[in-house]
Amino acid sequence: MSTWEAFFSEWMPLLETEMRAAVGEPARPSERLFYGMLAYHLGWADAQLQPARQDGGKRIRPMLCLLACAACGGDPARALPAAAAIELLHNFSLIHDDIQDRSETRRGRPTVWALWGIAQAINAGDALFTIAHRALWRLREQGVPAERILEVAERFDAACLMLTRGQYLDLLFEGAQRVSLEEYLEMIRGKTAALLRAATGIGARLADHPSEDLEAFGEALGMAFQIQDDLLGIWGDPAVTGKSAADDLRTRKKTLPVILAMERIPEFAERYRDPQTPLEVLLQDLERSGARAEAEATAAVFTQQAMAALERAGLRNPYGEALRDLARALLSRTR
Repeated sequence: MSTWEAFFSEWMPLLETEMRAAVGEPARPSERLFYGMLAYHLGWADAQLQPARQDGGKRIRPMLCLLACAACGGDPARALPAAAAIELLHNFSLIHDDIQDRSETRRGRPTVWALWGIAQAINAGDALFTIAHRALWRLREQGVPAERILEVAERFDAACLMLTRGQYLDLLFEGAQRVSLEEYLEMIRGKTAALLRAATGIGARLADHPSEDLEAFGEALGMAFQIQDDLLGIWGDPAVTGKSAADDLRTRKKTLPVILAMERIPEFAERYRDPQTPLEVLLQDLERSGARAEAEATAAVFTQQAMAALERAGLRNPYGEALRDLARALLSRTR
């Protein structure tokens, strides 16, 4: 077991306990569905709202916060409320994203809106947004000074705004004829990288450590993470990813390989806009364009930037090495 895997194994149960405490439980029978939808999405309940251990995601963002805190010489327990807040905020965005994309499945299960309708799903997402912010105030119980809590809250809110701006661009791109590489990178810098940047930066600050290099690490890692997601959305193994093969092509998402192929093969853009174009033709175009290799190379560049930022931070301890190992693992992941 690697250092980061051992860290995850130790701290994941504590994170889950903190998240459950932040979310709370129904106080009366009429609230059962309200809290049940949240528990279902987070992987704590099944579709009948019975307690169950379902796939609730990898919890990468909160664990990065805890690991960054440890690498900077802090006690990860001090950062648990912030880590929980980060994961809950991420899940608010996922519930809304599923509605906006009309995605009926996530992690191999029906989405909240597919089970209980769009109106209830919007409200469930709103609830997680609010709970995420309230979770930050639990930092007081860890003895974090008020001024540091306010600093963390400001960084948290800035990341939330960046996240929603990134989602705005992603939605805007759906109707665009073409999207430039620069526009795409701006979008993922908000939609994905902003929250990873906040996670590592907040972890550093809760260890009373400067955050600049850790933030740069988190942002670059987030950029590489999203590009890898783009690759898996087209070429990932459905048995591993839990999504249909070439799912992003079927929904005509403008991910990085698609954007690169549009630049290299003019007729590909027209074929991509035509819903009647077979997926096999689109996949052939993508392979012919070399977009897959270029996207992989771009992800590698951002990973190198993340490693350089960690080197500048000078975290010469097992937790710093665990951050490096985790970055490499995320680049080579298959789901």
